[in-house]
Amino acid sequence: MRKLRAERSIALKDMAKALNVSSAYLSALEHGKRGKPTWFLVQRIIAYFNVIWDEAEEIQRLAEISDPKMTIDTSGMAPEATELTNVLGREMRNLSPDDCKAIRDEVMRRAVRSKP
Repeated sequence: MRKLRAERSIALKDMAKALNVSSAYLSALEHGKRGKPTWFLVQRIIAYFNVIWDEAEEIQRLAEISDPKMTIDTSGMAPEATELTNVLGREMRNLSPDDCKAIRDEVMRRAVRSKP
């Protein structure tokens, strides 16, 4: 969202006013310091930028994955699943963006491989 705003030379306060949210909230959302925005707000953002198809889907995808606080329920799973989530929770701040991407890609590769 910040990238789209910058590309269109839109001030944060102007966009916040148009969306009827505070500048502080919009800034926190852009910096990943707020939880996932509501579906209604995502639709207003899409309409505000007047984007269609691919860009709109990308905004929706980013909104879906934007929650900075996550709870993972490993009850009923192997102990290794609980261990993995605990290690990630403890060590996430020590990983580089490239490390995070590599781990994400590996998890996705293994998840696809193990689906029936």
